[in-house]
Amino acid sequence: MTIKLRQFIHQWVWLVLIFFCIVGLIYPVIGGAALICMLAPILVAFFKGRMWCGNFCPRGSFNDIVLSKLTLKRRMPAVFKQTWFRIVFLIVLMSAFAIQLTLVWGNLIMVGEVFVRMIVITTLVAILLGIIYNQRAWCLICPMGTLAHFAAKMGHLNGKRKDIRFIKGKCVDCKVCTKSCPIHIEVHRYKQEGRVTDPDCLKCGTCIETCPKKSLYIA
Repeated sequence: MTIKLRQFIHQWVWLVLIFFCIVGLIYPVIGGAALICMLAPILVAFFKGRMWCGNFCPRGSFNDIVLSKLTLKRRMPAVFKQTWFRIVFLIVLMSAFAIQLTLVWGNLIMVGEVFVRMIVITTLVAILLGIIYNQRAWCLICPMGTLAHFAAKMGHLNGKRKDIRFIKGKCVDCKVCTKSCPIHIEVHRYKQEGRVTDPDCLKCGTCIETCPKKSLYIA
């Protein structure tokens, strides 16, 4: 897939989220479609890290295209990056989701309602966090993002993961890449390693676009 096509998708895929939330409240039977955006980030992460989250996720697109215009741009709480917190949040949220599904299993409409309700509620939480902190605050505690985080780690061990890489000779340590990262990864600290191995890197390309020396690329 070309960079331009990926950028085009990211620019407009947020409309899918809006459509899903509005139509889903009227016709909840479409709720099951949410499984695509629940499983895709995990599967993609084995090979390309959290690229789905940074480029193809409808909510991620909404955060970047819409929510970024409303955010107060505050640094996110350090606890959001703590593994224990993210795992606890994952267990609590998915347990509540599983219990609801169990109670209505067999009724297609009610099952759809569970999916729609979960997407609407978590989207509202994402908006609240995005306004108070940073537009991508939700992405650090998103249950699917957390699972993608661990999948990306496994992909890295197998040498299959795509990463942001450095052209060391061009880098002048200006730290613009770090300042521009939407989830506050200290990109410049990976210069000597030659690649950004943080499993939460969204491969969104913001650091690549803002680098004044064009010393970053993805491969």
